[in-house]
Amino acid sequence: MTQSIRPARGLHRRTLISTAGAALAAAPLTGWPNRPASADERVWRHALSLMGTPRYPAGFPHFDHVRPDAPKGGLLRLGVQGTFDNFNLFVAGVKGELENGIGLHLHDTLMSASEDEVATAYGLIAEAATYPEDRGSVTYRLNPAARFQDGSPITVADVKFSFDTLKATSPTYGFYYHNVVSAEETAPGEITFTFSQKGNRELPQIVGELPVLSRAWWTGRRPDGTGRKPDETTLEPPLGSGPYRLKSFDTGRYATYELVPDYWARDLNVNRGRNNLGQIRYEYFRDSTVLLEGFKGDGYDYRTENSARSWSTGYKIPAVDEGRVVLEEFPIRATGIMQAFVLNLRRPRFADARVRRAFNLAFDFEDTNRTLFYGLYDRVNSYFFGTELASSGLPEGLEREVLESVRDKIPARVFTTPYGNPVNGSSEAVRANLREAVRLLAEAGWELKGRQLVQKTSGEPFRVEFLGYDQSTERFVLPYKAALERIGMSVELRIVDAAQYQNRLRSFDFDVTTSVWPETLSPGNEQREYWGSAAADRPGSRNLAGIKDAGIDALIDRIVYAQDRPELVAATRALDRVLLAQDFVVPQWSSRVTRTARWNRFGRPARLPEYGSPGFPTVWWYDEALAAKTGAAR
Repeated sequence: MTQSIRPARGLHRRTLISTAGAALAAAPLTGWPNRPASADERVWRHALSLMGTPRYPAGFPHFDHVRPDAPKGGLLRLGVQGTFDNFNLFVAGVKGELENGIGLHLHDTLMSASEDEVATAYGLIAEAATYPEDRGSVTYRLNPAARFQDGSPITVADVKFSFDTLKATSPTYGFYYHNVVSAEETAPGEITFTFSQKGNRELPQIVGELPVLSRAWWTGRRPDGTGRKPDETTLEPPLGSGPYRLKSFDTGRYATYELVPDYWARDLNVNRGRNNLGQIRYEYFRDSTVLLEGFKGDGYDYRTENSARSWSTGYKIPAVDEGRVVLEEFPIRATGIMQAFVLNLRRPRFADARVRRAFNLAFDFEDTNRTLFYGLYDRVNSYFFGTELASSGLPEGLEREVLESVRDKIPARVFTTPYGNPVNGSSEAVRANLREAVRLLAEAGWELKGRQLVQKTSGEPFRVEFLGYDQSTERFVLPYKAALERIGMSVELRIVDAAQYQNRLRSFDFDVTTSVWPETLSPGNEQREYWGSAAADRPGSRNLAGIKDAGIDALIDRIVYAQDRPELVAATRALDRVLLAQDFVVPQWSSRVTRTARWNRFGRPARLPEYGSPGFPTVWWYDEALAAKTGAAR
């Protein structure tokens, strides 16, 4: 699909990599696992890390990957495909369509993220944290300088209100924080989150991702005297605590954010050299084709390009030849990915793994890559594709030990047969794979009668609908549709608008759709949301396939409670292997670079962040000299 910058709607797990305020008390962590002191010793930590010692000590001046004296000002315009009708983060992903900038610019979190490390968090609203050795709780000490944009202080009451309300109003947040049973003030300026389980290494940092919203504002009254409702959508610009405030908007068309001149954390070391754009404006487009044309017509400034065809042929314009538009690729180091056709196991026809494997056999990736994608992609063959966490070959060593611990709950073939996607690309291979697909379908109770695939017992035809929200989906689904029809299936492709698409996903009302799961280098509790049994029937969850599997649940727990990096890697590879073995999805394709196009009006630091490249727009700035050569934005 083709799109510009578009962050995931609602909660998504981020790689926490950040750094602390200048006055924080230092207590460096050493090695994995981080060996915290006992609760009685109250060791306050300037950073929390899952990966060992933080890169930056307490009191550091700024991140290495920023220009601390970067100029502030200028306008950045971003294109978004879709619409919006909501500014309330509390109901994101549940009601309405959240405007894209709300979660990125308006609300600060307890901890801040650097992009030079993996799974390391430093203070923003919270200046320090402490937790006992058993990780049964975590206490955050708030920075007394923290303020909302109206100048009111950020208090423990605001943090507690934000936590309690998010957990109550959002099923996604509720699930994400379901092991956090309470948030209470335990000393002036300190809030303690208590967990329902001990030893979960991620929970202290998960709490640090909490966005903090104003209790007084959300429980107060609107200018017309009516009360605000945190559990309803709103188009009243909320009070924020972050670097930008909502300046103006036209519902579904655009939203403009402006830099807050007296932003409380402007000079905090985690923010020096960041948030440099004077204004950020989101322009909304209903159609991906119009979105691309809007960029080429200088309707907005920057886009990530996810269409191989557009990348190869769509930018043959004078502005590129003249250097006014820059096309650039940036390596992806911080994340892996699973992108796939998702088969909805809630539909009885997909309950049999042989049927699901038949769908993979029918998908000709090699021809699709050659004819549609200009050979720019690789076939995804892991749920953690592109990282050291991906399984390969046969399990050995600690990975095999992990699998042996759940042998009675997982397919026996994970010990004997490495996973592999079918290889097509030639007429001979296609015929052989389709024959194998028909054989597997016959074993699963389906047979060809004439040219129609029907259930042997009932005579019911095999019907399947692919669901999408973008017309560009047709390009890769239609050839797949033709292949499935060759083995007797009745196949439809239904394209709906973005709002209807989201509603159907929330209620799992689909047969097959495309989805993407980004994976960090330190997976953990979010795996429960992706593949865990408890998420399978919860509306709006990321377990789109509807996986309910005791072996997978046990392996997710092994990841969550891993005691060191080798165990984490082994448990993740084991989970990957078991997921692949059951053909819950038909893996699609990916690339290990981010392709970008921008109007040449922006400067950047000499060194971009190692795990967050290109770091746009956070560490970039508006360059007046370049803009003068490129031409002012229209």
